[in-house]
Amino acid sequence: MKNLLSHINSPIDLRKLSKEDLPQVAQELRAFIIDIVSTKEGHLGASLGVVELTIALHYVFDTPNDLLVWDVGHQAYGHKILTERREIFHTNRQRNGVSGFPKRDESDYDTFGVGHSSTAISAALGMAIASKLQENFTKQHIAVVGDASIASGMAFEAMNHAGVTDTNILIILNDNAIGIDPSVGALKMYLTNVKKGTQKQDNIFEALNFDYSGPIDGHDIFAVVAELERLKTVKGPKFLHVITTKGKGLQKAEEDQVKYHAPGKFDKHTGELTPKNTAHLPPKFQDVFGHTIVELAKANEKIVGITPAMPTGSSLKFMMEAIPDRAFDVGIAEQHAVTLAAGMATQGLIPFCNVYSTFLQRAYDQVIHDVALQNLPVIFCLDRAGLVGQDGATHHGVFDLAYLRCIPNLIIFAPLHEVALRNMMYTAQLGLEHPIAIRYPRGRGMLQEWKEPFSTIEIGKGRCIKEGTHIAVLSVGHIGFAAIEAVKEFDASKRIALYDMQFVKPLDKELLHEIFNHFNTIVTLENGVINGGFGTAVIEFASEFNYTNNIYVRGIPDTFIEHGTVEELHDECGISKKAIKELLLTLLGTHN
Repeated sequence: MKNLLSHINSPIDLRKLSKEDLPQVAQELRAFIIDIVSTKEGHLGASLGVVELTIALHYVFDTPNDLLVWDVGHQAYGHKILTERREIFHTNRQRNGVSGFPKRDESDYDTFGVGHSSTAISAALGMAIASKLQENFTKQHIAVVGDASIASGMAFEAMNHAGVTDTNILIILNDNAIGIDPSVGALKMYLTNVKKGTQKQDNIFEALNFDYSGPIDGHDIFAVVAELERLKTVKGPKFLHVITTKGKGLQKAEEDQVKYHAPGKFDKHTGELTPKNTAHLPPKFQDVFGHTIVELAKANEKIVGITPAMPTGSSLKFMMEAIPDRAFDVGIAEQHAVTLAAGMATQGLIPFCNVYSTFLQRAYDQVIHDVALQNLPVIFCLDRAGLVGQDGATHHGVFDLAYLRCIPNLIIFAPLHEVALRNMMYTAQLGLEHPIAIRYPRGRGMLQEWKEPFSTIEIGKGRCIKEGTHIAVLSVGHIGFAAIEAVKEFDASKRIALYDMQFVKPLDKELLHEIFNHFNTIVTLENGVINGGFGTAVIEFASEFNYTNNIYVRGIPDTFIEHGTVEELHDECGISKKAIKELLLTLLGTHN
């Protein structure tokens, strides 16, 4: 049988095929995705689930002239392969390679950059309104949204607006009952009832003034093509409900949809994951959080846990299993998660609100108004803080130190290692007078023996971890280990002092006075943006007290950092062990 996919370089080639050829294209596209992701890693299940839908969309619509917007982007691998990137798709998520998400400057077919969820309907509606104002009444505008994403407030805001317009917009609900973890909430129950045919109430989407059709089988490519061709002729806002299976075509991925969202390397024939021997490795920070909150919550009945749709990624799943009535997955709803935590705090509960650093950006107003302004002792645990690697610019958690530092009442703590994370969680639940943000990185820590007895941490106090004579390195967070390892590698290490400052707010001013009076040369180190971050705070301190010491700030520069391994990106930003060693050797040379 002739291979069809190898001859499809763009949707123009796809449209030259007969409809009868499309199932074969689907089979080949699925195999192509599995083949690449099995060795290169990436997001698997979501893209496998929308293979037929992806082919149908590019077959029926005149992309890129018709505008197709993918929500989140986890499911866009098939889209990328069909749109002029098949031959370079093996570089997916690698440095200088194809992005793992739709990206406007990568392709004209990527109409909107997406990494966070629930933005597609707003973006597509904006495009549709623009077409109407430009008197283009033939252009199509399509948003593909998952059932987890459509439950988000922003998606509802956009539908509320779209329903009272006469724009040419089509919303496609890719309903597979799972995002990264299983979907939650009343809307999920409603969609389940629709699929079963037991939903007796008015159709919610028709009530919002959409022309609703479905649900249809998203893996019946002929049915999907036929319905899309019909909808092309329908005016005004339209809504198509498509039922799919995440991981479709790889049995293991269908059976364990959470694990195979982004499974790492696996056998492309059997789906078996490539075994990893992790017994000798330190734990992931997320697991330290997850096990510690269970330990604390068993002793303190006021503790509750909250996560917006990331129970597995945050490891709050451990508490959801052990103490289910006090652990809450609120769905893709960061704003709600924060204000929910605030409400709980007013009633004496101790909420641990676990949000990825990059996702807390979506709830900035709530952090200010609902938590900090009212000085409610919410405990924010910010996972994936700093550079996260192959997910790239949309997911790097590099802004939190800067965007949180300017908020009154808020304590900001960054643990050097796992024990410090545990102890700060312990300290926070004992009772604080202010809210606190505890930020820690993606990946593993450094300590095998991390389950030590709890001890309290004094708020606003840093510590000297190595004395020296000429240069002081001040770090916050786990990135401090890069300096510790760098200093071990040269003979003049006695001339370098190392300080784990721990708190970005409040700064340990007493310790800073000691440092500034003793060292003429000071280096600050952070896994966050330089502008407005920890180093900036140290410079502000120096200005306030008229110090004229030489201060060298190392962190993330004023640009969006693309995807690559964490090691590559740390090197690029000058915060790797190698880069710090080179800086310190240069500075030591000026003292000779």
